Amino acid sequence: MKKSIVIAGIVATLASSAMAQRLELRDLTSYRYMPKQIHGITPSPVNPKTYTIIKAEKEISAFSFADGKEVEPFLKLDGKVKFCGNLAKADGDKATQLRDIDDYIASPDGKSLLLQTNTKKIYRHSFTADFYLYNRTENTLHKVRKHHLMQEPTFSPDGKMIAYVYKNNLHIIDIAKGEDKQITSDGKFNHILNGIPDWVNEEEFAYSRAYDMSADSKHIAWIRFDESKVKSYSMPMYKGFAPSHKENALYPGDYTYKYPKAGEQNATVKVLNYNIEEGKTSEINVPLDADGYIPRIMFTAQPGILAVTTLNRHQSKFCIYLCNVNTGDTKLILEENAKKYIPEETYANLHFYKNCFVLESDRDGYKHLYLYDLNGKQKQLLTKGNCDVTDFYGYDEKSGTAYYQSTEGNPLQRFVVKSEKGKKTVLTPQKGTNKAIFSTDFAYFINTFSNFDTPHITSIFNNKGKSMTVLADNDDLKKKIDEISGAKKEFFTFKTSGNVELNGYMIKPYNFDKSKKYPVIMYQYSGPGSQQVLDSWNTGNMTGCLWERYMADKGFVMVCVDGRGTGGRGADFEKCTYLRLGEKESEDQVEAALYLASLPFVDKDRIGIWGWSFGGFNTLMAMSEGRNAFACGVAVAPPTDWRFYDTIYTERYMQTPQENAEGYNISPIGRAKSLHGNLLICHGLADDNVHFQNTAEYQEVLVQLGTQFESQYYTNRNHSIYGGSTRLHLYTRIENFFVKNLMK
Repeated sequence: MKKSIVIAGIVATLASSAMAQRLELRDLTSYRYMPKQIHGITPSPVNPKTYTIIKAEKEISAFSFADGKEVEPFLKLDGKVKFCGNLAKADGDKATQLRDIDDYIASPDGKSLLLQTNTKKIYRHSFTADFYLYNRTENTLHKVRKHHLMQEPTFSPDGKMIAYVYKNNLHIIDIAKGEDKQITSDGKFNHILNGIPDWVNEEEFAYSRAYDMSADSKHIAWIRFDESKVKSYSMPMYKGFAPSHKENALYPGDYTYKYPKAGEQNATVKVLNYNIEEGKTSEINVPLDADGYIPRIMFTAQPGILAVTTLNRHQSKFCIYLCNVNTGDTKLILEENAKKYIPEETYANLHFYKNCFVLESDRDGYKHLYLYDLNGKQKQLLTKGNCDVTDFYGYDEKSGTAYYQSTEGNPLQRFVVKSEKGKKTVLTPQKGTNKAIFSTDFAYFINTFSNFDTPHITSIFNNKGKSMTVLADNDDLKKKIDEISGAKKEFFTFKTSGNVELNGYMIKPYNFDKSKKYPVIMYQYSGPGSQQVLDSWNTGNMTGCLWERYMADKGFVMVCVDGRGTGGRGADFEKCTYLRLGEKESEDQVEAALYLASLPFVDKDRIGIWGWSFGGFNTLMAMSEGRNAFACGVAVAPPTDWRFYDTIYTERYMQTPQENAEGYNISPIGRAKSLHGNLLICHGLADDNVHFQNTAEYQEVLVQLGTQFESQYYTNRNHSIYGGSTRLHLYTRIENFFVKNLMK
């Protein structure tokens, strides 16, 4: 008995000591506990047995796919630029200003590298940067353009030219001659863009380079965006801090750009081609509605054959045209029609090969891969079953094998899979989330695995699913976090009153006592096709659910539920919110709150909800749903009326306000009279995505209704609300709000 008491005392003391350390919010917002990962992995374009990586922004080296061992050092920055141990022959003093490598691009023959540094972000995907060209054969280094930052550079397929965009105009550099030829001259900010998309196309079609070069390097084709008739949006810019804009110290400035709101005028688009040898520009004519979209163009492996994809404004009709840039002939090879909308993966995962192309479609109710010949005749259904393909890694024409990522029937998990002549093989048996980077010959892949309880493990596998070696793990991180947070993590499912089964996760305090009543904080995003409930270390508001663990250790039960409209469960589940965004999504969050309220350890009067962006929108919707399930909520950067949001995203799910006024009226502003519970609303004043206008107009409605609320705004901050101490301030504000409103 005495021995048992002593052991129990020791265990209690150890537990108390461990918990005494606790997670600190400052550590979380400064990313102290980010897992180690290998960055800049690039399979060699010429040697399929190797890949290259960036080390600490200072080195580039080649490694073997077979065992992960270093086989060749390329570059090292140690005050001077050295390649393979030898000091590079630099072109002028400015070339030696290369201090860090943000990224790099290898030429098709592997003999040259474009080294990216001094990167300056524009929007979500776009940026400008300085680029240095290193010739490995001659061991020479020079800055490609000495006097201006470049945008979207790429090598020509023969490696003899570099194309890029500067100030909305397309350029080509002849590397041997050092000549820079400007292909277009009409580019102008807020008017004409050549070879790069406008804001809305970049944001919602998820790309930043709108040009391509032909396989024989004789042509360059691009999309021209004319946004001169698109209405502008302006944001005030103050002096601020981190960074500080001194020019606005006395009088604020502004940033004005073109932003087409739902139902308004879009940029008009067309495709142009430049014959490099002849120096002639011609237009590529494809059938396109006046208000239609061109989400992608790409040259095929056939010389001079350009693939142009189009969408109607409703995004329910997708077409692929093959265009001969030499003759001007255009041929429709595929038309895909949807009752509601075409998913983004259809054009994002479109890949052309020598004699075929692969298309991803949800036409049978789940996202699957289809193989076509170049005449548009379907040859094979590469994947099938009640599971979604969630990423496409490539198709090996020689063996007829497709490599992809799939849910394999479990929406919480992701597996790397191959399909060879109708036979499917799961290459990553470990349950959780697996993500692959394949060698160019598909013989090997680098797999990054994690699950709800395990930080990222990076390993090499062969294409039969055999693990070859572990490159990096995060055992030390897991141990460290487990020592300072004893929060208990678990998945759960429940059925709503409408008999819909929903998935969620729950994190309980480390000293959880089932006889007590706890306050609950629900976090959700809820947007179309999104998922927050995943068996992944990336799950949670911060990786490893760290913020959720942090709040659980303060006495909250933390919960997240994916409602209807989210992804991984097929097209019907994902698209059921069509034309009425926020209705079913908010119902499901209320249903989740009511389910939680029925649990014996939950205080039904102390349930809060919060979210960011669409999650902020759905927070307001759920707090105004009518069943008054929430004591309080926090909405960060929320859309409050879809009429304020952009054309491509909004109309994909809602059509236009002119066509669907009833659906657009289902909004936080439309429901403002029904708002129940204490509210904190936060927004960045320079949010180029969800404009501050959303919060300004919503709070004005609340003011006129006499509804009290709290607010927090952030100077010069965009949709992500970060910079300096901003993120720490935001999360401290959210924490304090929930403590004040939910803790007794």
